[in-house]
Amino acid sequence: MKTNTYLIALFGVLLSGCGKKETSARMEALPVEVAKPLVKNVTLTRDYPGYLTAETSVDIVGRVNGTLLSKLYPSGQRVKKGQTLFVVDPTLYQNAVKQAEAALKTAKANLDYARSNYERMKEAIKSDAVSRIQLAQAESNVQIYEAAVSNAEAELKTARVNLSYCYIKSPIDGIADLAEYSDGAYISGEGNPVKMTTVYQDSKLYSYFDISDNQYLAFELLRAADTKIPEADHSVTLRVGADGSKTWQGKLNYLSPSFSLSTGTMRLRAELENPDGVLKPGLYVSVTLPYATAEKAILVDNASIGTDQLGKFLYVVNDSNVVNTRHVELGQLVDDGMRIVTSGLSPDERYVTKALMKVRQGMKIQPIQK
Repeated sequence: MKTNTYLIALFGVLLSGCGKKETSARMEALPVEVAKPLVKNVTLTRDYPGYLTAETSVDIVGRVNGTLLSKLYPSGQRVKKGQTLFVVDPTLYQNAVKQAEAALKTAKANLDYARSNYERMKEAIKSDAVSRIQLAQAESNVQIYEAAVSNAEAELKTARVNLSYCYIKSPIDGIADLAEYSDGAYISGEGNPVKMTTVYQDSKLYSYFDISDNQYLAFELLRAADTKIPEADHSVTLRVGADGSKTWQGKLNYLSPSFSLSTGTMRLRAELENPDGVLKPGLYVSVTLPYATAEKAILVDNASIGTDQLGKFLYVVNDSNVVNTRHVELGQLVDDGMRIVTSGLSPDERYVTKALMKVRQGMKIQPIQK
């Protein structure tokens, strides 16, 4: 009887010990945050280095000879279309205009006299008061003086145009560069115009960048698979600065008709609005080009991806809440910090999102659903 009592007591102690071990095991399970992949359609992109150019840049030139009297704009500042930027001494050209005006008046007076004389001759010929030779001569004089008037008008127009060149104006709105000449300098622009400055129209800019031939072919295959981005939505993102935090949106508006034989690349161009003039021509940018869409892409938090000698991996949690290392193939990083997984993970599986340094292969955890 005592033996039976002893066995029953020993069995109870063993059962109690097992229960404590199970409870201890459950209590020791590490709470770890897990989540299922996000599944959604994603626009695929590639980044390319590019640079900005002004929509229009115009060299302002001097076309006359003379002393530069004044520069009428602050260098590096915005100027308006039609604004006078330089004044070259106009004295010689003003005199040329006055001479041309006088020559035109003389030619017109001669023409009036010739026409009047011709009309008298036509009346006189009816009574044989003059010969037909005199009539023909009067008619010829009219034609000569008509030509003289036309020539004088042309010379006056040329003189006025040359005078207008003394007042050098901007043909566009934009930012004017440094002047090539200082006040008092002599300008020799007749016959061979000299550059005075450059005006850049920067309200709209162009960004040029190049893609390789194999990338272009890949884009074409994607288009053939009905994943082409619609032209109406074919915008690009331009990033400026080392961290790319400053962004602008642009639209593709040019695709080169051929590849460069020397580089094997094709040139593309995007245009973007720059109403505040923040961006400047010559600035280097990173151009993000969308080229296709990935249907039902599997996305995971980029911070949850680990790296070992075999490549990239995720800690996947099975139905028993046990952690397993799973190597995966990855795609591009999406703007919200999510990474595309192209293979190695299904949408219904859970993966560890935090505390990667605290988990390991075969470890049982207490999952906290994100």
